Parts: sequence; structure tokens; C-alpha cells
Amino acid sequence: MKFAILSRNTKLYSTRRLAEAAREQGHSVRVLDPLRCYMRIATDGFQMHYKGREMSGYHVVIPRIGASVTRYGSAVLRQFELMGTFTPNPSDAILRARDKLRSHQMLAAQGIGLPATVFGDNPDDTNDLLSMLGPPPHVIKLNEGTQGAGVMLTEKLSASRGVIEALRGLYAQFLVQEFVAEAKGADLRCFVVGGKVVAAMKRQAPKGDFRSNLHRGGRARGVKASLTEQDVAIRAARVLGLGVAGVDLIRSARGPLVLEVNASPGLEGIEEATGVDVATEIVRYSADRHKRRAAKRAAARRG
Repeated sequence: MKFAILSRNTKLYSTRRLAEAAREQGHSVRVLDPLRCYMRIATDGFQMHYKGREMSGYHVVIPRIGASVTRYGSAVLRQFELMGTFTPNPSDAILRARDKLRSHQMLAAQGIGLPATVFGDNPDDTNDLLSMLGPPPHVIKLNEGTQGAGVMLTEKLSASRGVIEALRGLYAQFLVQEFVAEAKGADLRCFVVGGKVVAAMKRQAPKGDFRSNLHRGGRARGVKASLTEQDVAIRAARVLGLGVAGVDLIRSARGPLVLEVNASPGLEGIEEATGVDVATEIVRYSADRHKRRAAKRAAARRG
């Protein structure tokens, strides 16, 4: 089977592991920089070129699209989809997950627990907006931040107003959420592949911080997620349309709450913490789904 991995850096751990796993399962693999892919779009068909050569015949494409290239990368992925290539994470699903406001609205609409969240645009409404949320501490998040960047904790109402005023001055899009104190700076990353949690790790924030992201100095260890936590993670990935997702939960007095659904979750932390070969799980799932889709299409053509 012919695999493509969309990634800007072949040396990244996740990219390298996915390529290794695909080759170990007998597939051919090529890593493609999405910014070097360019497209022809017309009613007579879709074409993709890469560094001067036509790209065609790929059975599976696994996207590892960074937040900074979301728009163009998702367009490239969509072109592959239109050319008949299977992807575990469709372009529209990635766009839904990258937009925190949109993803929170979709999750809440399906009854999936999450911290209370407010969002507004006009400075005149800030006081009332914060009153809708409740007293501080508040967590303020940039709408498209990643790896803990752009996440701030404010412990006083004046601080919340000050940060909001500063972000609006920069024309930044952001959300404000309740702070769930009983989580004690820890969260749970559930790695979902094909509708099941294949690995889970608990991440603990370093002393003096509330962000548990490994890129921010958090510590991780493998854990067994409860059946309720697994169900929430699987449902969250399904609502956004993701076959592969890192679902971040916190444990609260009212049950597991979803912080974020990551459409391009890193493999290094979860594989090191749990010992699970997540890359192989992703490749195997993608290959199986392509085979089933191809068989279904062949049966439809036969009548």
C-alpha cells in the first residue's frame, strides 16, 4: 500500500515513527512537506504536484499538519481526499478541532462535559461576560494556541479584565473558562485510534504552574483510563470526525471534562509514558479502513 505523511519535518519523532511503522508493515512511504504541494482544481479532475512531479496513486495520507500551516495544509489534505485517498483525519475534522470555540460548541451540544466557557467580542460586554462565568480564578486561552502556549491563569477579576483588554488590543481570538481546582494541575491524555483508546497517560504540571503540557515541563506516566473516561474521549473524537485524536480530560467532581481534542497529537510522550506502539496502531487502522472502503466500492461497482 502507498502511504503519504504530510509533515514539514522528516526528523520529528512522530513523523519518523509513523514512517517506520508503515515500512515495518510492508507499505511504501513518502513524507511530503504540505507547503511544497500545489494543486490544479477543475471540473475535469484534481491534480497534485510536488517539487515539479505529479503525485498520484496514494492509498492513505496521514496528516501531521502544524497549527501554523492549518489553512494551507488542510487544503492540501482535502485535495488528496478529492483524489480518492483515505485519511484517518479528514480536512474538515482538523479544522473543527483547531477552532477551540467551534469544537467546544459541538461537544457541549452532544452533552460532553467541559469547563464552563464564555466568549465575546465587544469590550463593553467584558464585565457581564465574566459575570456569566463566575468568580475567578479564570483560565484564558487563545482560540488556536497549542502545547500550552497562549494559556493564562488569572486569580483576580481585575487581572482577567486586564488580560482580556490586552488580547483584544492585539485582535486575538480567545476563550475564558472556569478553573477546575480539584484537577490539581493534572490532566489525562487519552489517545483514540479508530474508536478506541489505545493508550492513556496522566500529565502533571510542574510546581508553580497549572499547565500539564509536556512542552511546558509537565511529567507523564502511563495510566488506565476508566471506562467513563474512555467513553468521553471516544465520543469527543467521534463528534469532531477524527479517527486519530489526543483527547485531553481533567478529572472533576462532576466527572471527566474535555479540555481539548488534538487532531495532530504527538507520539513521543504517549509512547514513552505507556510503552504502547501507537504509531503501529495508527498505520494498521488506516490501512484496514482503506481496504474496507476499497472493497465496498468494488462491491458497489459490481452491482
